[in-house]
Amino acid sequence: MAKEITPTMEDYLEVIGQLGKKDEVVRVKNIARQLNVKMPSVTEALKTLAKDGLIRHEKYGYVELTQKGNCIAKEIYSRHQTLFKFLNQILRIDPRAAEEDACKMEHTISSTALKKLIEFIKSLESCPQRAKRLKKLDRD
Repeated sequence: MAKEITPTMEDYLEVIGQLGKKDEVVRVKNIARQLNVKMPSVTEALKTLAKDGLIRHEKYGYVELTQKGNCIAKEIYSRHQTLFKFLNQILRIDPRAAEEDACKMEHTISSTALKKLIEFIKSLESCPQRAKRLKKLDRD
């Protein structure tokens, strides 16, 4: 049975994936800055992720997602983006608060709830009348 990844480790994978998209190389200091943690904390987390086969990292070297780690990072980021979109664009929650809430929710939402949320968002996007009704309800 596969070992469960903690929300903290999911955050590390998501950040490594996003930094890897922006930069050609990912460094410990960039991860620490992004997650607002100290570099020794990052190093410890990276040891765990490497042991689980989710990243490649040599001491003082760059950090790179494995294929398995990349798949997980993409899935976490997708959950995050879906939740952020729902909170910010549909419920019209302030972007900063929506970002914080999406980050918390991405770790606990079930696959069933996420699937239904995606379907709901798509139905709103495909039917402008539904979106207008929601906006009207929000004003009332």
